[in-house]
Amino acid sequence: MECITVHTRERNQMIDITREVQEAVAATGRTDGLVTVFCPHTTAAITVNENTDPSVCRDILHKLATLIPRRETFYRHGEGNSDSHLKSSLMGVSKQFVLDASTLQLGTWQAIYFCEFDGPRARTVWVSVS
Repeated sequence: MECITVHTRERNQMIDITREVQEAVAATGRTDGLVTVFCPHTTAAITVNENTDPSVCRDILHKLATLIPRRETFYRHGEGNSDSHLKSSLMGVSKQFVLDASTLQLGTWQAIYFCEFDGPRARTVWVSVS
């Protein structure tokens, strides 16, 4: 298993980690298999989406903020980041990818994104090939 460190700069942010995941996969020496990208944090997530138009990430973050506001009268979590936990649960903390001939099999416009919902922080992403 390989480990990637992601440094976020904003409370809510999407960071393209495709290159870092590909490098982590290369470090394993594996050329084929299934790649699991896992985020061991309860206020962050992993997703796949378009990587050519930055407005896509902006739109996703804005829609999540609309669906899950930062403050709600019914939130009870003492740290004040209930929205971050909800966003993480909705987006999901892991994704799997096919590795073929040492290359992650992604669609033409696809990228792997680390989604920060409670930053800024230093975060960890685990990459495993099976």
